[in-house]
Amino acid sequence: MDSLECDRMFVAVMEAESFVGASQKLGTSATQASKLVSRLENDLGVRLLNRTTRTVSPTEAGQAYYERLRPLLEELETLDLDIRNISQEPRGRLRMTAPLTFGVLELAPALNAFAIRFPDIELDVSFSDRVANLVEEGFDLAVRVGRPRDSSLMMRKLLEVRIVVVASPAYLESHPEPMAPADLSDHACIIDTNFREPNKWPFRGEGQSETMFVPVSGRIRYSNGEACLAAAEAGLGLACVPEFLAKDSMREGRVVAASGIRDKSLRRSRALSTQAPSHRKGAAARGVPGEPLFRPIKLIAAEMDAIPS
Repeated sequence: MDSLECDRMFVAVMEAESFVGASQKLGTSATQASKLVSRLENDLGVRLLNRTTRTVSPTEAGQAYYERLRPLLEELETLDLDIRNISQEPRGRLRMTAPLTFGVLELAPALNAFAIRFPDIELDVSFSDRVANLVEEGFDLAVRVGRPRDSSLMMRKLLEVRIVVVASPAYLESHPEPMAPADLSDHACIIDTNFREPNKWPFRGEGQSETMFVPVSGRIRYSNGEACLAAAEAGLGLACVPEFLAKDSMREGRVVAASGIRDKSLRRSRALSTQAPSHRKGAAARGVPGEPLFRPIKLIAAEMDAIPS
């Protein structure tokens, strides 16, 4: 077995959180996926995954290996695409959908830089928190925070979004600051109904592989992160928002992160680019074999990295 094949399968299992999901993604069987990971563990002389009948979770060594390995495989994949397409620049029309707040604040500047770099690309981007049907609505790509519910879609990790719990200084002066995630049950929480489970906030401590979900409640429920942040600024309670959304408000002192639970940081949710399984004849499909629609996502991600935070 090729060691690179074993590495790729291990990364796929980590991201799918199951051997079945990883095997479907890479076009093989769950048995073969398990064999490849076991071969890798034998070669390295260390256990990378904890396995039960229902779950797969990384060991400490497995998490460390994944974090070092994933960017190396991405670089190798990018190099492969660049060599294959050294004389072929992207061209044509690219239809995308992305979450409203993330799209406007984080993605749009990168898209503008991408459009300047590649003048033959025509961008058609819908910023909406509604989860679109890529096939029926004719989208080439979707950028979503979290794992897509449609397992038939192919996906690539774009970046990680850290979630923070914030409140106004006035609120924390008049209420005891939460010192542990369980303390949130004693607080007014501002609920973002765009979350998959709005009334359960996810926490994962440093070095922990299991996510803890804490029940929360409150009288303010908004389907928009900016509205939830504004409610927190007004002193109406604690809000659970992406760090990129709250960073200016935190810098200016309108809200502060709840320091008692800051080290037990909320789960880092993956912002994923997803592709409908059918091949589309859009901008990214010109001259790029294999997974054509992921090339522009790699280029857009590079533009995001180049923009100062």
